[in-house]
Amino acid sequence: MDYFAQQLINGIVLGSIYGLIAIGYTMVYGIVGMINFAHGDIFMIGGFIALISFLILVSLGLTFVPVILLIVLLVSMAITALYGWTVERIAYRPLRHSFRLAPMLSAIGMSFVLMNYSGLAQGARVKPVPPIITGGYTLYEADGFVVRLSNIQIIVVITTVVLLAIFTWLVSRTRLGRDMRACEQDQTMAALLGVDVDRTISMTFVIGAALAAVAGMMYLLYYGLVDFFMGFVAGIKAFTAAVLGGIGSLPGAMLGGLLIGLIETLWSAYFSVEYKDVAAFSILIIVLIFLPTGLLGRPEVEKV
Repeated sequence: MDYFAQQLINGIVLGSIYGLIAIGYTMVYGIVGMINFAHGDIFMIGGFIALISFLILVSLGLTFVPVILLIVLLVSMAITALYGWTVERIAYRPLRHSFRLAPMLSAIGMSFVLMNYSGLAQGARVKPVPPIITGGYTLYEADGFVVRLSNIQIIVVITTVVLLAIFTWLVSRTRLGRDMRACEQDQTMAALLGVDVDRTISMTFVIGAALAAVAGMMYLLYYGLVDFFMGFVAGIKAFTAAVLGGIGSLPGAMLGGLLIGLIETLWSAYFSVEYKDVAAFSILIIVLIFLPTGLLGRPEVEKV
């Protein structure tokens, strides 16, 4: 039971990171109706920018960790949001009224561009960093096994909950959120009613990229490494989480992320770690057979 409790904590933390990435997938799909397959690489870019920002601040002599983390967070969100805006302008906007597969193929191409660009710019080797946030709390100890909750795990979960609350408020209470919901229902009618559709879609990509940057920074702090290929793997997992929870549903994206994180962690703990991805995708297939729209998804409505 102690071992299960520890793995449960680990799974929730991993699922929180997946959930943050999955929100970007579900936001873009809700408005544009397409999957942004470059979103996982935006997450990877956010991790690299966080690493570079951290090294620059340390080299400048800044040593107060809370200030460093705040600056790194703001810088990585800003620069990664610019990447998200660029992806929308290059890979999506020119093809928005083309046949449905064109933007998807363009996004896949952009994913390979970002992946190989990072590999060439930063090198193919894994970039490790020393533990930045250390310490934690012992929750339970029995028979030589200790159940611990580290400070970085607490920060990851709290950050995820706070960002989810902020974004829920943004979507439900602000003008931008109303414009997003209008574009999701009918872009043509939204434009006739005065909504700037291009601006709304661009802001959706920007916000999704900023959330992916936070996830990239949390990944760096939690695992202590980044590499140019991590965006592909994490992106596929987050896309699976978005589909599992219900593509287009914000709570579904977070729920799917938590489930994928728990499945992956518990399977690795009790069964063969080599088959953890098989287990996650098998659960997805089973759910989609009986619930084609996902756990919290809505029936698909044909977009005009």
